[in-house]
Amino acid sequence: MIRVLVADDQALVRGGFTVLLDNDPGIEVVGEASTGQQAVDLVARHHPDVVLMDIRMPDMDGIEATRRITEDPSCESTRVLVLTTFDLDEYVFEALRAGASGFLLKDTQPTELLNAIQVVAEGESLLSPRITSKLVADFASRAERSRAVDDDALGVLTDREREVLASVGRGLSNAEIAEELFVSMATAKTHVSRVLTKLHARDRAQLVVIAYETGLITPGTS
Repeated sequence: MIRVLVADDQALVRGGFTVLLDNDPGIEVVGEASTGQQAVDLVARHHPDVVLMDIRMPDMDGIEATRRITEDPSCESTRVLVLTTFDLDEYVFEALRAGASGFLLKDTQPTELLNAIQVVAEGESLLSPRITSKLVADFASRAERSRAVDDDALGVLTDREREVLASVGRGLSNAEIAEELFVSMATAKTHVSRVLTKLHARDRAQLVVIAYETGLITPGTS
């Protein structure tokens, strides 16, 4: 059973999501939040597996609420799925930096929403790495300045693990990484897992952000 918290400032939207999710036998809605602070408080109380978080929330916006949830050790198993109206919302990149596991359009089809919740609950990023990479690259390209690779941040990685991080940053799947580096699928998966652990990243979406923020990957890298 996947336990979900719905956080949106619009009662009609919250109600719609709740009705939809309650009709799925594999999902339990543990609460609804109308403000960012309320979302943080309810997560601390109920420890849901997934939070559907609207970005534009009163009292405390969804980005700050996401950051507080993902930085709370007691909520380590909770994943945040950001809700947005536009596919390139100006705040989506910041939400990913804050620890969100991906984002979802509010007009997403019901079957896609249910699948997204399942994916995130299993610890994966919502989007395919390639789509996430496109999103992050778009916002990274707007930065006022680019940074060289941060050796302090990536110093814990081996040369091979840096290659793997760069591949994830470019949107490659485990199968594509295995093919590019001439290793088995199992080896590629192990490398990705080690990079996640060493960089204290929650999922692949976070690795994409790190790859861009450290300068290991730059917009337009193929």
